[in-house]
Amino acid sequence: MRKLVFLVLIALFAVLAGWVAQRPAFHYLSDLRSSLAVDLATTPTAASTGNLLGIEPELFALDYGNPERLRLKLDAYLDNARRLGLLGAHTVVVLPEHLGTPLALMGEKPEVYAATQTADAFHWLMLGNPLRFARAWFQAEGDQRLADSLLRMKAWDMASAYQQLFAGLARRYQVTLVAGSIVLPGPSLVEGELQVGTGPLRNVTLVFGPQGQPLGPALVRPLPGQQGGEDLSPPLLRLDTALGRLGVIQGSDTTRAGVLDDPQVDLLAIPALASGATPAPAPFDAQRLRAAGIRAALEVQLHGRLWEWRADGTSQGFTPDAAAATDPARGGAKLINLRL
Repeated sequence: MRKLVFLVLIALFAVLAGWVAQRPAFHYLSDLRSSLAVDLATTPTAASTGNLLGIEPELFALDYGNPERLRLKLDAYLDNARRLGLLGAHTVVVLPEHLGTPLALMGEKPEVYAATQTADAFHWLMLGNPLRFARAWFQAEGDQRLADSLLRMKAWDMASAYQQLFAGLARRYQVTLVAGSIVLPGPSLVEGELQVGTGPLRNVTLVFGPQGQPLGPALVRPLPGQQGGEDLSPPLLRLDTALGRLGVIQGSDTTRAGVLDDPQVDLLAIPALASGATPAPAPFDAQRLRAAGIRAALEVQLHGRLWEWRADGTSQGFTPDAAAATDPARGGAKLINLRL
């Protein structure tokens, strides 16, 4: 009897191991269209010397099945921007916050993408990666231990895919690119390479130059509700670009309000993310932006859906003479252009 039970367990383990190893390829049709939703100029009569261009993408779980699929979608948006004459040597492209975080879904089984609820998707993620998940579980921190473990188990793959994808886009289109953000454990930039550690999960943003190299240090900030730490950078990242002195902050950063006290920049890029459960912080007051000497500010939101969770914020652009916002009721990906 014991021998029979042992043989049955071996057979079950072999079947499970075979199922875990399977990652079937499948086709996916995605909407690659985008429209120009906002087009503002700092001075209507002056010739444009460059622009801040926000891309408000519309993304779903299947778009993160592999980095190539996500690249294809972002390529389509940038190709449309180039066709409209919105890309040049003095263009700074701004992408939304947490655009890279769902790279944790790379290479998963169809059940993950087909799930309708987050709990079901997490269940399939655990079943599909039992050993990696077990190792990550013992390193996880905080109250959201399950989500922490799922992000931590894919961290090295996510960091590599994030850097390769967005560095490649900046290089291909010869623009400065604010690459949204990605959540990683103990992230750091070492000799131009994004690396992960064993510390707490952090929200990290890189900015890439036209040659695909990171500009300046990484912007590393706590997740909402987290305590501070020595590994964090100041909330405002200041960079010299071909368009001017650029400041970058993360929209969910609870300390964002203080960056206008002494910004020392004339352009402001804000990768942001809002959903029904996590509303965006109040936007900056236009009068305060003018008083701080900001020539143009752009807050870019992510749109789309992961299971039952929806991102549906409003992107906003500001110049000293005008301000405009996208219409969340209007579907599809949107381009937000500020001409300087």
